[in-house]
Amino acid sequence: MANLLAVIAAGDLTTQAVLAAEALRKAAATLGHRIDVELRTSLGTQSPLDAAALPAARGVILVGDGDLGEERFAGLARTTAGLDAVLTNARAVLETAIGAAPAGTRSTPAPATAGPSRIVAITSCPTGIAHTFMAAEGIQQAGTELGHTVRVETQGSVGARDTLTEDEIRDADVVLIAADTQVDLSRFAGKRVFQSGTKPAINDGKALVRRALAEAKPLGGAVPLADAVSAGKAERAAQRSGPYKHLMTGVSFMLPFVVTGGLLIAIAFALGGIYVYEESNAGTLGYALFQIGAKAAFALMVPALAGYIAFSIADRPGIAPGMVGGMLASSIGAGFLGGIVAGFIAGYGTAFLNSHIRLHRNLEGLKPVLILPLLGSLLTGLLMIYVVGTPVAEALAWLSAWLKGMQGSSAILLGLLIGAMMAFDMGGPVNKAAYAFSTGLIASQVYAPMAAAMAAGMVPPLGLALATKLFADRFTHDEREAGNAAAVLGIAFITEGAIPFAARDPLRVIPALMAGGAITGAISMAVGAELKVPHGGIFVLPIPNAVTHLLGYVVALVVGTVVTAVALRILKKPVAGLAAAKPDAAGAGAHA
Repeated sequence: MANLLAVIAAGDLTTQAVLAAEALRKAAATLGHRIDVELRTSLGTQSPLDAAALPAARGVILVGDGDLGEERFAGLARTTAGLDAVLTNARAVLETAIGAAPAGTRSTPAPATAGPSRIVAITSCPTGIAHTFMAAEGIQQAGTELGHTVRVETQGSVGARDTLTEDEIRDADVVLIAADTQVDLSRFAGKRVFQSGTKPAINDGKALVRRALAEAKPLGGAVPLADAVSAGKAERAAQRSGPYKHLMTGVSFMLPFVVTGGLLIAIAFALGGIYVYEESNAGTLGYALFQIGAKAAFALMVPALAGYIAFSIADRPGIAPGMVGGMLASSIGAGFLGGIVAGFIAGYGTAFLNSHIRLHRNLEGLKPVLILPLLGSLLTGLLMIYVVGTPVAEALAWLSAWLKGMQGSSAILLGLLIGAMMAFDMGGPVNKAAYAFSTGLIASQVYAPMAAAMAAGMVPPLGLALATKLFADRFTHDEREAGNAAAVLGIAFITEGAIPFAARDPLRVIPALMAGGAITGAISMAVGAELKVPHGGIFVLPIPNAVTHLLGYVVALVVGTVVTAVALRILKKPVAGLAAAKPDAAGAGAHA
């Protein structure tokens, strides 16, 4: 009996690929041989070949013209065949392969390399801005200093940059994923993969690279077609932060719709006034922009949120049920709260169905495109309509009415809370919780929390930048230089610009940042400022109607920045070297 391997690359011809694989298995059984078949189609990789099985194989059959991963089979006798040839006469293809591979043929394992390794990496964070690139820089510098070759792809809010090529992935010794959101791993099937969040890459890149090289595990195994694109899902779920990570994935995909819709609505108001949406203005540019922003971009906010929460949990089969649930949440008035609920129902429901529905291998191709989307949508839709939709809609209506009616001390208290949370961990879970809450309320036309959140998020880097100028003796030379960059990050609403300062002296810096952020949030809520765009920093302030009570909003930002700087002056001690230098300089002046 001969042990054979086969790889079928069929692109969009999924059904033909499954039939060809079955034909090879039947022919092998008839001839008394054993064959393992890997399928590569547009739906992903099914049953990837186990690297441990290669040394015992007698030969490999390469079927099709796509990416067959041939580099794995060095030392194995290879036979090529067309997909049609296998479907027509699989037995003849097998006999040709056995005749081309003598009985003693075995693969030669590649020699282990003790030298530099080739590392490819992906970094990503929920908003796709600072943490993404800070993690990329940490991995790049650490890998280079350790003597390895490193290529990093960043998946930010503007899309992927420095995208890894097929050749780079093929030649890589290890794949390092440093991400706080869902990353598609289908192109790394068969590679050694190590996963972590962005913080290890930022805080200690060298330690992360060493762990990746030591602990990375091959991605893949014998899994059904519907599960191939989610290989390693259970391990990722255990290593990451569970529901929080899924929520942040949904928020990150929702943000472009919120930003686009908010800006278009603001521009529409600027061109046609606050009643631009009325039918009497139909045909004007302002009316058209309002339709694009409010009726299209904003209408997709909640479906995108729900769809990608479900995607984070159940991969591609969860997108349709999640978006269907999100649309239902919007239609019944459940808003972003309903979208969150729908996303988790769709995600966990679809994942449950995927793990419990077992089909013949010839029908596995139907699961991701027909069975799971259909059953998942039914489950999510029925639960939203008959069970959870109405209570969630009532809860959102109560919350919206309460927030819109907040005045005086209640508004100030909420502003203090949002502001302190935004400044506490500068892009971490607490910050993102406040930001996600504020962003979600935009879909319900509640804009005041968003104004408080953005202003408070700008204050930490701005306050630090001001403090490095006014109270330079409290900061090292490197920190004073970093203050210039912090100012730029602050005006762009990138709170992460404060991280390097907080990391060096957290017990003094973080309370100062929280004080400034809380004051800013409180003033913003007290003056009734509203913000219709969830990002952009000061660059959205000149847009008419993007921010209401603009003067009070600017005052809140300035006061919070000053409070942060003064608090830093009080809490931080003078840097030893600078404090010692001042008396010397004074003494020199006196003697002179």
